[in-house]
Amino acid sequence: MGAPMLRALRDAGFDARGLDVRAPAEFGDLADLITNDAGAFSDRLTTLISVVRDVPQTEDVLWGAQNVVGKAQELDTVIVSSTLSPRFIRSAQERLPPNIALIDAPMSGAQVAAENRSLTFMLGGSAEVLDKIQPLFDAMGATFFRMGATGAGMQAKVLNNLLAASHTAMTRLVLNWADDAGLAERDLLDLINASSGQNWLASGFDEIEFARDGLADDNSIGILVKDVKSALDAAPKTADLSLPHALITALEHLKPRQK
Repeated sequence: MGAPMLRALRDAGFDARGLDVRAPAEFGDLADLITNDAGAFSDRLTTLISVVRDVPQTEDVLWGAQNVVGKAQELDTVIVSSTLSPRFIRSAQERLPPNIALIDAPMSGAQVAAENRSLTFMLGGSAEVLDKIQPLFDAMGATFFRMGATGAGMQAKVLNNLLAASHTAMTRLVLNWADDAGLAERDLLDLINASSGQNWLASGFDEIEFARDGLADDNSIGILVKDVKSALDAAPKTADLSLPHALITALEHLKPRQK
């Protein structure tokens, strides 16, 4: 996700650069804009957009192995666009120095939306700071929802992804059952898209890069499992958690689907 977002920012005229643990050469024509040297990346950095996978990687970027917060002396805004536990976001705000604003800006739309610059952002944080950085989001996305104070954007995102994960698990189950019944995949997907079963995965099945994937730690099915767990981490104390746990089990048992 980070590479097409970087490209969008550059095309919009922003002096954006990337930091990644991988070698810059792996990023093709963006190689000259990406470094794995956190010190060099942090020089003159004022706004950080973090789009790593999970809480441990976010910890590394901000305070751990990369320690951008400690190295970037001019940093004034941290934007977290990963989908993480809302509780982590609230604790991160407390750990940052008072001169650094934290904005939670998780995004939806997957790789295809990042490449098309049509991401949806769920935003939480100071309205004043959000007004200031809105041009960054305009460069990368098409739809923006300001949900409230810091943490509200992330809370909205994990609830959205809880729903998206259920769509993924059930759409794949339905397609497997359709195979057994002798129904053509494309015919059924077209029917679903025009009927009451319509959902994001079924409607974009041929475009969504993970639509046919099975579970793997490094793919988007694994990320959906992480997202459901993030929602569980912020669930109401009296909530019935049986359905989200069943959803995790279903996702963990997904097998790759052949074309």
